[in-house]
Amino acid sequence: MDPSGGAGIQADIQAITSLGGHPLPVVTCLTVQDTHNVYGAEAVDAQLIRQQLQCLDKDITIHAVKTGALGNAAIVAVLKDFLDSQDDELPLIVDPVIKAAGGGDLADDELVQAMKDKLFPRAEMITPNGEELTQLGGSDDADQAALNLLQAGCRSVLATGGHGTGIHITNTLYNHSPEPMHWEVERVGSNEYHGTGCTLAAAIATGMASGLSARASISQAQNYVHRTLLHALSVGQGQRIPDRGILWER
Repeated sequence: MDPSGGAGIQADIQAITSLGGHPLPVVTCLTVQDTHNVYGAEAVDAQLIRQQLQCLDKDITIHAVKTGALGNAAIVAVLKDFLDSQDDELPLIVDPVIKAAGGGDLADDELVQAMKDKLFPRAEMITPNGEELTQLGGSDDADQAALNLLQAGCRSVLATGGHGTGIHITNTLYNHSPEPMHWEVERVGSNEYHGTGCTLAAAIATGMASGLSARASISQAQNYVHRTLLHALSVGQGQRIPDRGILWER
């Protein structure tokens, strides 16, 4: 949970709602952060999260699951147990949050390994940015890093380009097809934004929850994120925040 309102579960709630979905927010990690960086984080008790998931599952039909900063390996184990109780076709979008854009850590080695072992093989898609892809895939070459993740059990890897440079942002989908797919959109401004990765992954999950294919969900999500950046908000002295409250024509 980001108290600046720029990233994390607040970003998910706003994006999902804007795209016509209904979010079921389960907070996994409380942070100390602002629009500059993350300065501290504390995981929520894993058994409380287990109770929340069980309670929701008894009452509401769940159409997709999206993860963000998970807090610790115990929470990953709880989430894995929950997913094992669901239909194998329930889409899981994993945004493997390791570091904040400002450089602050949000995952230790144990948590990263737990995600790789227990969530990545189950996920429909993981959505690492460039730095996360390098760390998770063990290579500075994006293609090789993605291939390493696919060989380790990932179904698909969407390498996001928002933290790069250049006049265009390129998001690249790697799966077990012969060639990766690319989505390109004009970069808005020259600065990084706070919460774009959360917004993109949540928008993809919303598309899949509504029945769109993975490719159609990526296209819709990228267009949505681009529009939120065109209207980005300066709420603090650091990074600007996507305006996820914009009206979205569906």
